[in-house]
Amino acid sequence: MVDTTKHPYPPCYNAGCDRPNCCYPPGSTRVEWPELVGQSGEKAKAVIEKDNVDVTAILVPVGKGVGFDDFCCNRVYVWIDKNGNVYQTPVVG
Repeated sequence: MVDTTKHPYPPCYNAGCDRPNCCYPPGSTRVEWPELVGQSGEKAKAVIEKDNVDVTAILVPVGKGVGFDDFCCNRVYVWIDKNGNVYQTPVVG
């Protein structure tokens, strides 16, 4: 079972996956949000966490090099530019 408690950096839930589509049965929930590129990072975080209640979206400024080496089914990095807008497609992992 996925821990849905929201933390800044949640404990990793993996389920043996190494790609977003492995985490959830097809069509059960969203795993990527290409339409959020160019939108406010804060808005993107809210949309992602509403669309998929099992994930925590983490805003990361581009160039900070912050991240984890593991693949997690309950985490979405939202890479934001210097204006706070989404820089690339947010994806579960």
